[in-house]
Order: sequence, then structure tokens, then C-alpha cells
Amino acid sequence: QVQLVESGGGLVQPGGSLRLSCAASGSIFSINAMGWYRQAPGKQRELVANIAGGGVTNYADSVKGRFTISRDNAKNTMYLQMNSLKPEDTAVYYCNSAVVVRYTYNHLEVWGQGTLVTVSS
Repeated sequence: QVQLVESGGGLVQPGGSLRLSCAASGSIFSINAMGWYRQAPGKQRELVANIAGGGVTNYADSVKGRFTISRDNAKNTMYLQMNSLKPEDTAVYYCNSAVVVRYTYNHLEVWGQGTLVTVSS
């Protein structure tokens, strides 16, 4: 019923920048909180940043000051601007969203397919 499609991942050099997008589509009545998670090889998935429907944001300490999360509610799209990238940022990045679905109005937690970000020389 609802899909999250990510784009923008790839290979960048240390110190570079990358912008990830997450577009939600389908039978959406409303979207509440959205967030970005990441999982590096051999590590547990962790929260990178999230954003509430009203725009309030929070960030993991490891990315605060370097990453910026935002959303365009009219387009059902979320973004993650990543600056000053470090090798330790290398991971698969996942989009997550809490969605209310038409017309049953049930709540779903939806995950994107993941997009790989590699920071390396």
C-alpha cells in the first residue's frame, strides 16, 4: 500500500557531501514522524536523525552539526543533507516512516529498501 523509495547514495571522498532523498507513495492519509537509520557491516542499525510532523528534529551525536534532516510535506519527501563525510559514515542508510493509510486509517511503519553510502578515497 505504501512504498518508500530512496535515492542519492553512492561513493564520495572524505570531507565530501551527499544528499539523500526518501519519497513516500501509495494510499497515504498522513505521515507523522520520519527518520533516517543506518547500518554498517557487522554493526547494529542505529538512528541517524528523525523529524516530527511539525518539523522538530533530533540527531545522533555522531552526526550532529554535519547532517541536516528536512521534509517537504506537500511532496511526501524527506531529505538528509550530509556534509563533512567521514569513513565511519559508511553504511546502508534506511528511510523509515510512520504512515496512516487510506481508507482504513490503520497505522503502518514502513521501511525503505536502503541505499549504500561509501566514504572512501
